[in-house]
Amino acid sequence: MNVRSQIAMVFHLDKCIGCHTCSIACKNIWTDRKGTEYMWWNNVETKPGTGYPTKWEDQGEYYGGWEVVDGELRIKSTSRAKIVANIFHHPHQPSMDDYYEPWTYEYKELFNAPEGPDQPTARPISMVTGEYIDVEAGPNWDDDLGGSPVYAANDPNLAGLTAEQRDQLAAIERLVFFYFPRICNHCSNPSCVAACPSGALYKRGEDGIVLVDQKRCRAWRACIAACPYKKTFFNWFTGKTEKCILCYPRLETGQAPACFHSCVGRIRYLGVLLYDADRIEEVAKLPAEELIEGQRALILDPHDPEVIRAARANGIHESVIESAQGSPVYKFVKVWKLALPPHIEFRTLPMLFYVPPLSPVMAQKEGGIVDHVSDDLFHDIDQARVPMRFLANLFGAGHEGKVRFALAKQKAVRLHRRALTVGDVSPETAARALREADCSPEEAEAIYRLTSLCTFEERFVIPPMHREEALEMMADPMEVKQATGFGFVAGPRRGS
Repeated sequence: MNVRSQIAMVFHLDKCIGCHTCSIACKNIWTDRKGTEYMWWNNVETKPGTGYPTKWEDQGEYYGGWEVVDGELRIKSTSRAKIVANIFHHPHQPSMDDYYEPWTYEYKELFNAPEGPDQPTARPISMVTGEYIDVEAGPNWDDDLGGSPVYAANDPNLAGLTAEQRDQLAAIERLVFFYFPRICNHCSNPSCVAACPSGALYKRGEDGIVLVDQKRCRAWRACIAACPYKKTFFNWFTGKTEKCILCYPRLETGQAPACFHSCVGRIRYLGVLLYDADRIEEVAKLPAEELIEGQRALILDPHDPEVIRAARANGIHESVIESAQGSPVYKFVKVWKLALPPHIEFRTLPMLFYVPPLSPVMAQKEGGIVDHVSDDLFHDIDQARVPMRFLANLFGAGHEGKVRFALAKQKAVRLHRRALTVGDVSPETAARALREADCSPEEAEAIYRLTSLCTFEERFVIPPMHREEALEMMADPMEVKQATGFGFVAGPRRGS
């Protein structure tokens, strides 16, 4: 048993309000430099919708992630035979148009416009070329328009839905969308790391955060094509790859990442997981329907004495083990089984998990009377506006069982709390819902508290990083004591 520690995350989609505060917090801190104008390490998409970059989930077009060929894992985007040719032209790498061409405005046309009968306007100009452009796309172009057929029709997650279900999604009485915030998943089996010819991408041994060594990066851009979530980016000014670093300088000082700290809806949870690194390849090779349970089995019980002994033997500090025992991510993913990985069929084993959203009750108002589709207070899971197949394609590798269980447990917790606080749900109904969701009243209370009443310290259980242990084989820890996070201060330059 090769026990490793991994910073992991949970996003509770039933609480996301789509305010984009997380995106702006990240943008202002990390990607406000020349060459990063089009980068959004954190972005919030509307589902159904095509996302950013356009149709990033369609690996028939982008060839990201892993595949199993003759019983062996293989990177879909490249191989030893292709790597030299792909350096000069990679056929499956997204172009600037797949993201969007960043723009600003010619503000002098506002300030210096002569007096006239018309309101002056500022024309958009490209932040890359400086030329006037017609704005045709943006990082959040389909915001709140996910339900419209213009954008929803191109969502890869609609695969398998009947024509009737597709029409219902766009019908005004069923129109629905939900928000889907995304950052780098800091995967256990990252294809971006495996694809990099220069070895510039790596996972930090002490916390599993995936980073790019800017001094080693040679702009091969194989990582961009290999990442199925398209969360590595090319800085056209410096000629280097950049990506979400999970605000590791903040984590090293006990602070939550900026997007987590600024989240208005408090949908974000962060903690540390212990996992068995020896079983990563075995799990990544499993059939698609077994991947979710396989990844859960990969995550180890931090209370198990055998796991604790193995963790200590592998150099994991006692304080990290204690943090893993209090991790909210472990509860959501392993204990309650509420949080699911996005597109685990890409086989990167992401360490960012999502609690799927409960769709709103369908109702219509006619003559002052509200008529609900269901006579129950909370409608049945299969009567939700978003078809189960859509959510299964996004969170269940195409299999509905795991998504159905997570939604049923959320509904059971709501009925349980409604019975206790309002009283318009009978105790018998609430108890039956809990039994059907394999949930005890004690577990329902724990889910309710961590979802609705959690404190900052309960949402973010940040382990001490113990950078001194990771550095002592290369440098004197006392010499780098004040250099939190960054190993160098000079900015990367093209060709360096």
